[in-house]
Amino acid sequence: MKRAAIALALLLAAGSAAAADPIADFYAGKTLRMLVGYGPGGGYDIYGRLVAEFLPKYLPGHPSIITENMPGAGSFAAAKYIANVAPEDGTILASLAQTFPLDSAVGGSGKTNAAGFHYVGRLTTNIDVGVARLSVGIKSIDDVRNKPYVVGASGRGSTTDIYPEALNAYGGTKFKVVLGYKGTSEILLAMERGEIDVDGAYGLPGMLVTHPEWINKGGATLIYQAALKRSPLLPNVPTLPELAVSDEGRMILRAIASTAEIGRSIISGPGVPAERLAALRQAFAQMVKDPDFVATCEKRHLMLDPASGEDMDAIIKETFALPNTTLGKIGAMLSSN
Repeated sequence: MKRAAIALALLLAAGSAAAADPIADFYAGKTLRMLVGYGPGGGYDIYGRLVAEFLPKYLPGHPSIITENMPGAGSFAAAKYIANVAPEDGTILASLAQTFPLDSAVGGSGKTNAAGFHYVGRLTTNIDVGVARLSVGIKSIDDVRNKPYVVGASGRGSTTDIYPEALNAYGGTKFKVVLGYKGTSEILLAMERGEIDVDGAYGLPGMLVTHPEWINKGGATLIYQAALKRSPLLPNVPTLPELAVSDEGRMILRAIASTAEIGRSIISGPGVPAERLAALRQAFAQMVKDPDFVATCEKRHLMLDPASGEDMDAIIKETFALPNTTLGKIGAMLSSN
């Protein structure tokens, strides 16, 4: 009888050990931090808070997540904090600039090395579109290769400046970039007034909300999209790499367009244990398929185009594998004058 009791106790202990979940044990009762590299209210903040709201449901141990805004240096202050100060244990997540990997590869980002970071997953692409008023008369990119057209831009090194300048250098276009506008709203007003012909980087998510007729009813000429592949919403609009006139140009335009593919993604810092990164990625993948999550995005008018963390990491790897001469040319375009 005594031996049977001992055997039963050993069996129960073995079963308990087998059922133990070290990931759940680690996360249970913890509070994770979602660091947003910008101030409240913008796209990075909105999507970061959305993940903080829904991800705990799918993480083993169901920890809570608090969101902290850490603006500065185009979100690279937050990246530097993650790389140098934050714990490397899977309790820190972040919503950083989509250009972080590219800026890091060309020597920017405050010398923070993006190659050591790993993405958890992408919520949506952030495809920027070159758009012109119908009255301007642009029918296709060939028109801009034959005649100068004025593009409004916020500042040197911004996407509104980079895309047309890159197309001038590697796509044969003749955009004339005018700097000094404070943002998309001012650029759109300048288009309406006829001061400029083109907005060189109008985000597709914003366009869907403010000017859906430009997409659905041909209310404007969409010249190009900054993406690696054509969006299902814009099947007839060429991507930046498609417009290259040389192999080197295609490589450079592909690297620049890759930032749109990263879009609004969630990233983890270097040194996170592989098994915890895998758990974060699995939870993210389950979250973006949750009907409640999808319904919430629809209710809040948030674009959803998810992809895996592994897919985003592949973009980092491809970016850092570019030749140094290519990275140098991209860096010259990204730097402010």
